[in-house]
Amino acid sequence: MDPKTRQELIDFLSGFVTDNKLAKFDEVLAYRTRYVTVALENIYQPHNASAVMRSCDLFGVQDVHIIENTNRFTVNPGVTVGSSKWLNLHRYNTRERDNTAPCLVGLKQQGYTIVATTPHQDDVLLPDLPIVKPIALVYGTEDTGLSDTALELADVYMKIPQVGFTESFNISVSVALSLYDIVQRVRDSDVEWQLSEEEKTELRLAWLKKVLKRFQNLEGQFFAAREK
Repeated sequence: MDPKTRQELIDFLSGFVTDNKLAKFDEVLAYRTRYVTVALENIYQPHNASAVMRSCDLFGVQDVHIIENTNRFTVNPGVTVGSSKWLNLHRYNTRERDNTAPCLVGLKQQGYTIVATTPHQDDVLLPDLPIVKPIALVYGTEDTGLSDTALELADVYMKIPQVGFTESFNISVSVALSLYDIVQRVRDSDVEWQLSEEEKTELRLAWLKKVLKRFQNLEGQFFAAREK
């Protein structure tokens, strides 16, 4: 869809949405980022998966990469409270191969630093993680942590400071703690963390379609009117 048609469609669909909702779109888009992203490897507990989605939305992280090698990723609607529908979920679940490598290699090619979150390495503590390049935070399954493939492809191993007896934080808590620290530091820095105007426009249209999903014929009406 060319930019002019896309904007006209946005204007048309916006007429069916309240001013408060449109203002909320603008408010949220101002804080959305792709500078930080999250990759989840074999997360299978619905409560944890759902809590991660909620944290990503609330901290403004737009993209979540879901690696399904041995476990299927499912969410609990009661925990997500609809947050997952505002995110871009990228799934890697080809049965014939290890899906970790395609995900992380692809993120590297996009310029991300692959940060393996693990309590078993002392490479860097969370507050000291460099933010000079886009960051992909990678979290492993609740039982065994990250796979050997993920650890081998990581550029940095990150550990969250802790002083108790327990070995590590719950996966959803780890994501929330990491994003709180990193996203705040990124926003306070000089790096270009915000979405481009084109990205904002694409998301605005996608969100409008989700809000108006029950009115499936609206987009068809728009294009039908253009053809007359």
